[in-house]
Amino acid sequence: MKFNTEKYRIVLSRIAAAAALFFLCGTQSRWETENELITLFLFLIGMIFVAVASLGRMWCSLYIAGYKDEKLITKGPYSVCRNPLYFFSMIGMVGIGCATETFTFPAIFIVLFSAYYPFVIRSEEKRLKKYFGVRFEEYMKKVPSFFPSLSNFEEPDNYNVNPVVYRRHIFSALWFVWTVGILELIEGLRELGLFGFLWSLY
Repeated sequence: MKFNTEKYRIVLSRIAAAAALFFLCGTQSRWETENELITLFLFLIGMIFVAVASLGRMWCSLYIAGYKDEKLITKGPYSVCRNPLYFFSMIGMVGIGCATETFTFPAIFIVLFSAYYPFVIRSEEKRLKKYFGVRFEEYMKKVPSFFPSLSNFEEPDNYNVNPVVYRRHIFSALWFVWTVGILELIEGLRELGLFGFLWSLY
């Protein structure tokens, strides 16, 4: 039986997130004792990426909330790439990795994302092609799948938003920020001697 990556995406993502959080919280950056400028640089980059990812996912949700599988969204972030939610999620994952002040976690997250999400994207696009037919095929020809093409950007003057659904999407968009907050809390407890670490990485 063929494994449905899209169907189990949320469950797999939550399991992966829990495992990642365990390893993130149990890790200390070796740069903290060897080069503080590198730790500052990594954390700053992480914060920028997390901010961009959270704002980007909220922007995407503004267009998609309440319309999934009911309407082909081609404006706003969906005019520059077909999978902007996943694009911003990748940025957020790299940001969280950088917030650990290591180079190891960003590299691992990029590899894991690249290994898994292309299957999810293909599965979703197969479903959308079934729902919207020729319209989606024309959209695929015009708009790149993942990396944005800013020259395609289109934005409507007005857009109807479902506030109830959008509110739920906002909370999911902020999990990058919450994760960094947890990491900072763990680091604070570690500095107080209340929390140890299992290993250290560059």
